[in-house]
Amino acid sequence: MQFLDAARVAAHLDRRVLIDALDAAFRRPHSAPDRQHYPLESDASGRTGGTLLVMPAWNGGHALGVKLVTVFPDNDSRGLPTVCASYVMMDRRTGEPRAILDGTELTRRRTGAASALASRHLSRPEASRLLMVGTGNLAAHLIDSHALVRPIREVRIWGRRFERADALAASLRRPGLAVEAARELEAAVRWADIISCATLSREPLVRGAWLAPGQHLDLVGAFTPAMCEVDDAAVARSELFVDTRSGVLGESGEIIGALARGVIRESALRAEFGDLPRGTFRRSTPQAITLFKSVGAALEDLVAAEIVVQGADGLRPGEPPGRPARSSLPSRP
Repeated sequence: MQFLDAARVAAHLDRRVLIDALDAAFRRPHSAPDRQHYPLESDASGRTGGTLLVMPAWNGGHALGVKLVTVFPDNDSRGLPTVCASYVMMDRRTGEPRAILDGTELTRRRTGAASALASRHLSRPEASRLLMVGTGNLAAHLIDSHALVRPIREVRIWGRRFERADALAASLRRPGLAVEAARELEAAVRWADIISCATLSREPLVRGAWLAPGQHLDLVGAFTPAMCEVDDAAVARSELFVDTRSGVLGESGEIIGALARGVIRESALRAEFGDLPRGTFRRSTPQAITLFKSVGAALEDLVAAEIVVQGADGLRPGEPPGRPARSSLPSRP
């Protein structure tokens, strides 16, 4: 069985390949039970106990896997990642373990790819200005992934700490991509063609009153009913699309809250990724405001893990595996 650390996951997980693979995977038969949440008790010091998430998935081919995720919001104050994950990949035919992957890098890349897949179908083709709300580890992945499917030439980054947004902007500048930090969130929202949010906010950040026709909202961060990144007005003004209906209806604070307050009905969710073959995962008009809400789908992790393991085995994407290599488990560098 192999151990594939973050560097090897990144080396074998090309963003464009992953976006295309997700597009194809949601059009084929698969199984992905709803994510299980296990809240953890606070520790003796009173720090938030965090959350354990379990995400299994399998397909009709050779892939079977499960992701184990921990979310500890207080880790930011410790200088540690708030989200950590591991992925266990097994052979669908025999159940034999094939690999353990760094799930944190896997999650960041597949999350960016899922947002890019949604943008490919929802944002306007000429969209060139991206606002990134949030300065965490997902921000760079979302920016790079969006730039693969749309002609992004300008990026603004907003965060609660301007100096952090400014440092991130400086690290991402490159020829053909102008990146700068934004001091005023409202002005940045009004400026953007695509607004991507990846925060752990429990209060709305983006207001519906700030939105303009033709914009696309990409909401990644809020994954519990207590979290939200936009207000009810933004939800009400938008055409709503999701990664999975069951996941969003169970976890998305923005959607659950808007439903509970009677702002929208469940029928307002126009399509999920599984509807891609039907052609309904698309905006109605160029002037519509589209909103994509992602809480994370286990199929996305399975697809990403399969690509990584195939690459590590020297196989082409989609090529069936042989027996798992009988190598010892190397230590993490």
